[in-house]
Amino acid sequence: MADEDSAGSGNAPRAVPEVPATEQASTLPDVRKVAATEPFRWLARGWDDFRHVWKASMFYGVVFALMGWLIVFVFRNASEYVWCLTTGFLLFGPFFATGFYELSRQRERGESPMLAPTIDIWRPNLGSIGMFALVLGVLLLVWSRASLVVIAVSFPDEMPSLDSFLANALSPKNLEFMVAYIAVGGFFAALVFAIAVVSAPMMLDRNTDGIVAALTSLRVCRVNPVPMAVWGGIIAVVIGAGFALWFAGLVVAVPVIGHATWHAYRALVE
Repeated sequence: MADEDSAGSGNAPRAVPEVPATEQASTLPDVRKVAATEPFRWLARGWDDFRHVWKASMFYGVVFALMGWLIVFVFRNASEYVWCLTTGFLLFGPFFATGFYELSRQRERGESPMLAPTIDIWRPNLGSIGMFALVLGVLLLVWSRASLVVIAVSFPDEMPSLDSFLANALSPKNLEFMVAYIAVGGFFAALVFAIAVVSAPMMLDRNTDGIVAALTSLRVCRVNPVPMAVWGGIIAVVIGAGFALWFAGLVVAVPVIGHATWHAYRALVE
């Protein structure tokens, strides 16, 4: 009887077990190879998103600008802290930009973009996104310490005032300071860029954990070294222009880059 049951069951179609959502979220997706000029298309699409949802986008842009002005106000008598915190501000950008990703996703779906749902869009994947933010926070603290050390070594006698800091930093006699500062800052920027270029939008979109998102981001950079270098340069130039306008430029620069990052993720990850 047991043999008959076994034979009968062998002819019956076998059910395919359903893969749990958590297991699906832990699977590394494939990444695409793109052309070196593709980042400019992401930037154009980010600008297009900004034009269509500019009210909600500028809300976040104003918040970024206010944070910059708050740093300057609080540390107005400690120029070294203003310098390291404003430059380190970029390290936290991928986490702060989740609102832009959601606005772009709403528009991509054909929905009417709304600001309110984007405020706490990270809550469904709070654990992973929170851990990701913690890692960025630790890197920010390490960068701040490294930045202060470089500044202290370069200006051992007297720290320049906030108004004259940039002039002193760019002076030919302080060339060693700029080389060292750019080298150390470039290392931290490249590290964060490599693990975060698609991590935050991926965790938002797919509820993946931070490790899968970071590994996917690293694979994206390995498969597309030239486009990623171009994309990193675009981000630095656009955000740098925002800083150069005493943070007022961040009202537009940050939203455009945030929206463009969503399109970069959609283009790079299967």
